[in-house]
Amino acid sequence: MDIQQNKELQPYNTFGLQARASSFAEATDVQQLQELLVKHGLLAENILILGGGSNMLFTKDFEGLVLRNAIKGIEVVNRLHHHVDVKANAGENWHEFVLYCIAKNYGGIENLSLIPGCVGAAPMQNIGAYGVEIKDVFLSLEAMDIKTGHIRTFAKEECHFGYRESVFKRELKNKYVITSVTFRLHDLNLNPHYNFNRSYGDIEAQLAEMKVFEPTLKAISDAVIRIRSSKLPDPKVLGNAGSFFKNPVIPTKQYQDTKAYYPLMPGYIANDTETKVPAGWLIEQCGWKGKRVGNTGSHASQALVLVNYGGASGKEIYNLALAIQQSVREKFNITIEPEVNLY
Repeated sequence: MDIQQNKELQPYNTFGLQARASSFAEATDVQQLQELLVKHGLLAENILILGGGSNMLFTKDFEGLVLRNAIKGIEVVNRLHHHVDVKANAGENWHEFVLYCIAKNYGGIENLSLIPGCVGAAPMQNIGAYGVEIKDVFLSLEAMDIKTGHIRTFAKEECHFGYRESVFKRELKNKYVITSVTFRLHDLNLNPHYNFNRSYGDIEAQLAEMKVFEPTLKAISDAVIRIRSSKLPDPKVLGNAGSFFKNPVIPTKQYQDTKAYYPLMPGYIANDTETKVPAGWLIEQCGWKGKRVGNTGSHASQALVLVNYGGASGKEIYNLALAIQQSVREKFNITIEPEVNLY
């Protein structure tokens, strides 16, 4: 197993930030992963598991081992009535996996098209978009205990999925490496009467613009791709990590009181007592949308996206995020939290 020293991480994070790892290794199968963690005696070392690098902000060099999970492979493991269980290894590119399922006529994740990152990261933060979250199609995952190298299977209820949350971001953070995820999808080859999720108005409008009146999995995916492409910058062109902040969920009473002062403030029912407020709207009202600060700024098309215009440091982006948080707190008395992992 090749372990590299003082490795530059700029190619491995979508912000395009310069940072170095004291050690770096890449595992392409489970056995390599076990050997790296157990036989090389790295269990006591500080470890960062890296996938697509699309949800992290390096504010300094990483003193420890950066382990890139590059385990690939997709297989159908079970068929049940009109459903199909598809297992994807953690190193698979998420968007390519979505396209694979669409090509096979497996429905359920088409609304999650063009989300950057790898399959292994998807359940960690319960990724979601346009009315669908990972928990809606999740069956189970396999993960390796970093201390023992043993593989454990986690059922859905054990993952404690929440809004952009799971047990792997809380109690089990840095304790397991996800090696594969199994999804239960709809097999449209057996049941063409599938309920396409068009609950978000943007999708309906985009389908109409595309002159699609009888949607297909590919049409929904194409609509989502068009919407995302129009709002979000391509990280290959402009460094970013997608949505930097989570949409805050606040008590409905607080939402109603705040809306009395700001009548145009949007909100969506989260549960019986709470309302979700779009963080992008809050940030825009504070004057940040399109504002540039040094080498970074809030994107002109989507205030929720912080970008690296070139040459920015992680600390620059972090300081910008702090300033945005403070202004939203001062104006609305609402705290917005980062969705991006900070290192």
